[in-house]
Amino acid sequence: MSAPRHFLTLNDLTADELRGIIARAIELKRLHREGIPHARYPGRVLAMIFAKASTRTRVSFEAGMAQLGGSAMFLSAADTQLGRGEPIEDTAKVISSMVDIVMIRTFEHSDVERFAANSRVPVINALTNDYHPCQLLADMQTWFEARGDIRGARVTWLGDGNNMCQSYMNAARLLDFELVIGCPEGYEPQAELLAQHRDRVRVVHNAEEAAAGADLLVTDVWASMGQEAEQLARAKAMAPFQLTRALLNRANDGALYMHCLPAHRGEEITAELMDAQDSIIWEEAENRLHAQKALMEFLLG
Repeated sequence: MSAPRHFLTLNDLTADELRGIIARAIELKRLHREGIPHARYPGRVLAMIFAKASTRTRVSFEAGMAQLGGSAMFLSAADTQLGRGEPIEDTAKVISSMVDIVMIRTFEHSDVERFAANSRVPVINALTNDYHPCQLLADMQTWFEARGDIRGARVTWLGDGNNMCQSYMNAARLLDFELVIGCPEGYEPQAELLAQHRDRVRVVHNAEEAAAGADLLVTDVWASMGQEAEQLARAKAMAPFQLTRALLNRANDGALYMHCLPAHRGEEITAELMDAQDSIIWEEAENRLHAQKALMEFLLG
């Protein structure tokens, strides 16, 4: 039996594969909205392993697998032997012998890598501290629907150089766009990743400079899960990088803006932008469903 394909970062795909998944996600969205069944995988089972809380990830994967004709099971660390110290390698061997595909949302990226190395079925990274590639599929689908191919565009990231920011760095290389990271000093993404992407990515420490000339502005919460104790310090440092209408006005005419949610209204983004008539944030959230269905189709073959 050939080794399964995994999706731990965007770099597990070629540029053509990524564009193909985006195109299929757009098609699946059309089928869903027109009520056309696309249950290609009856009897297939998705195991969903959660060490971090979730709304969009759980609902989109569970609903998505049902719409593909299969079923999904929710497994929290507290309810499995993982929570009692069973090695990840042992858990991977057992679970992957009973299901067809696995999704993991956890803290350390190395945990997902260890699981995948011992799994006989595809493994999807549904978020780690380092990367959030599933969200990038949805974000890119949203852009492609609204503007066409993103090649040559300028994207501005605002705030913490976190897992979303680092996945945007991978997307910039694969899809051939420029990424400007606007963040406070000390909150840059990993130095090694910056070095690898220096032909596509640059860091600035001024929000107005970062937003100038942008076609897309993206932000996220200032303190991710596990960083709650740093909330006050982070909020003080990142306040100048709040996504506001004034900052959006420094971008190109017709620029879009995104947030992967959940949002802290009035912190990293204003409530006015969240609720604006032209906001695509809610479309972006729905696209998690369609992009992940396209991804599961791709991995299941």
